[in-house]
Formats: sequence, structure tokens, C-alpha cells
Amino acid sequence: MNVRRRSAAALAAIAVLGAAAPAVAAGPSPSPSASASASAPVGLYGTADPTYDGVWRQSLALLAQDTVGVEPPARAVDWLTGQQCADGAFAPFRADPAKPCDAKTMVDTNSTAAAVQALAALGGHDAATGKAVAWLKSAQNKDGGWGYSPGGPSDANSTSVVIGALVAAGQKPERVARGGKTPYDALLAFALPCDGEGEGAFAFQPDEKGELSANADATAAGVLGALGKGLATGPGEAADADCAGSGEPTRQQAAAHGAAYLARAVAKTGHLTSALPGAADQPDYGNTADAVVALAAQGGAERAAKPLRWLEKNAVTWAKQSGPAAWAQLVLAAHATGTDPRAFGGTDLVAQLQATGPGAPTASVTVTATTASEDEEKKEDGSGGVGVWWFVGACLVAGIGIGFLISGRNRKRQP
Repeated sequence: MNVRRRSAAALAAIAVLGAAAPAVAAGPSPSPSASASASAPVGLYGTADPTYDGVWRQSLALLAQDTVGVEPPARAVDWLTGQQCADGAFAPFRADPAKPCDAKTMVDTNSTAAAVQALAALGGHDAATGKAVAWLKSAQNKDGGWGYSPGGPSDANSTSVVIGALVAAGQKPERVARGGKTPYDALLAFALPCDGEGEGAFAFQPDEKGELSANADATAAGVLGALGKGLATGPGEAADADCAGSGEPTRQQAAAHGAAYLARAVAKTGHLTSALPGAADQPDYGNTADAVVALAAQGGAERAAKPLRWLEKNAVTWAKQSGPAAWAQLVLAAHATGTDPRAFGGTDLVAQLQATGPGAPTASVTVTATTASEDEEKKEDGSGGVGVWWFVGACLVAGIGIGFLISGRNRKRQP
């Protein structure tokens, strides 16, 4: 959820493409320079520029480690808590945490909600999560949902990640209302009916005409949100459901319908596909990982078996290029299905994630373009892929033209 992270332009693109899973395909990308690695903020996971995704990727990294019982380094947790503004909100990255946030600090709901989920999972941060939740409630729209930026139009991805934060903090989303509308009311407004194109899916947002279009990333996020679950969740009860019936579904029905849509989408190839303007369709690794989590949460591990196997065979090179958030997404996919993340298609995801964190040995790197096969063969610090990020952001904004939400997740919701 992916996913998803980003610049003003890239944020909008990633909101559509992935919450949590922005780097769409494993392709050539520049490696980080040694000087960039040396200047990375102390405590931060990854060495790529954190300007647009620092809090997001840090939160996913901490959350993923918690699912496997690994205690993150204290300085990594301190880095995250140090990013919080006095009013409780988080921006994607604050280069100088000692400088108070002001009107120019671009705080957002996605970074804040992801940080809440991570800090709540770790425990001992009630003051920080309490302030963050209070800020999220203050940014709730009258339709009950949230947009990426405070005051922005609600979208499925942002609303879902905030629902996860509320639940993680011990809140009941159905009791968090604005204008008589709850987060679940807002989320169900993005659910497509069971007749017509994209049946059962979630839309990211209505288009200019108020019409809904199926979006796989929004659907994966929407399934979790409708279930009242966060970014880290275990397998749910075995279930299957077709999209049937008329009228507005319950949130449980909407989750089942969304999962049915995702199951159809991955049935043939085992993965979701992303089309970049002017480029051939390519596998979407991040959104496929998000889909695995959603499918497992709604219908049990077996329902996510095919895309999980595809990830085990194909996603390691992508994660090497994309960095800590990508490794974290794979850990969360393994956790959702009850799979051992230390033996994920022959790769120890936990070790790879930890290798991108504070205290890990820094590999010698140079500024050169590397292919996917070369990345597979060389030892990396797991924080590359920033070139792919900018390419995805630029291309999608040009092709989709949705502007700065300041995005919409985004996710996912990641170098």
C-alpha cells in the first residue's frame, strides 16, 4: 500500500500506483554514491534521498522487524520520533528536526499514519501516537475520510492507512466521525458495484465527473481498511466470495468483493501489472506484495498463494534496487501468509532489511547504471532504486495528470 514516498509530483503518481509500493519494475537505475551513503541521516534506513519518503520507509522498516520479533536499533526509533512536529503530525522528512514545524512544513496523513502504526507496534510511545492520532482526527474530512494532505479530497489509500493507525492506537474507527460520517462511510464510497467494469474493486478517488475506476493499489488498501486492519496483519479466516448483489455493501462485503477483484487480477500471471506511459506493461512488484497482504487478510493464506510464489521467485532484484521499504513490504507479505521471511525463495528478507539500517556495514558503491542481473550478482546495501522512483513519478504524473494531493499515499504507500 503501497505506495508506496516522494516529490510533489511523484507523490501523486505513487498514490495511484502504490502505497506502499512505488518502484514498479526492476530495471536499470543509478546506484547511490559513496558520498550520499556517508551523509545519510543517522538512524535512517536506506541511503537514498529521504526528502519524500523518509518517515514512510522508516515506519515500514520498523513495523516489518516487529512482526518477526526483531528489536530495531534505538537510534532508528529515535530518528522516527524525532521527525514528529509539535502538533503531532509527521512530514515525509525534516532535515533539521530541531527547527520547529511551521506553515511551510508539508505534513501529511500517510506519513503520520504509518508512523503511528510503527510506534504503536513497538510500544512505549503513547504520547507520540496520541498526539499523532489527535492531529489525524483534526484533519478528517466531512465525508469521514482523509486525503494525503490536510484539507485535500479524501482517497481510498489515505483513508485506509489512517484506519490502520486508529486501530493500532486502540481507537474504534466507526466512532471517529466528522459531519456524521465515519472513515468506513468514506471508504465504502470508493467501492465499485458488482455490475459493470471493475466489479468489486475500489477506486482511488472519483474522477472529475464523479465516476469511479478500478485501481488495484487502492483496492489492496481498501480491503485492509474495510477489514479494520493495518499494514501489518496476519492471515484471516479462509474465505472466498464473488462480487454479487446490489445496493451498498457492508464493509465486510466490500472487503470480500475487493479481494475477489484482486484474485482475478493475479489469476493468470501471479502478479499485478503496471503500464507506464510510452512503455510496455511491466510487473508491479510493490502492488503485488500489497495484494498478497490484502488477499491473505481477507481470505486466508491459501488465497494469496499464487502471487506469493511469484514474489518469492521474482521480487528480490526489485527489492535490492528499491531499498528498505521494498524489503519491508516483502516481510509484511510473508507475515500475512504465515511464510518464513528468513527463507523467502532462498533469501533472508530480515537480514536484507537490517543490512539497510543503522549500524550495518556500508558497501562500496559507485555512481553507475546497473542492470537487474548485475544487481543480482553484486553485494548492495539495499537502498538503491531512487532513479526508478523519479522515473515512475514523472511518467505517471505526465500520463495521468492528477497533480499534487499532496498526492495520495503512498503508500503507500520508497527508495
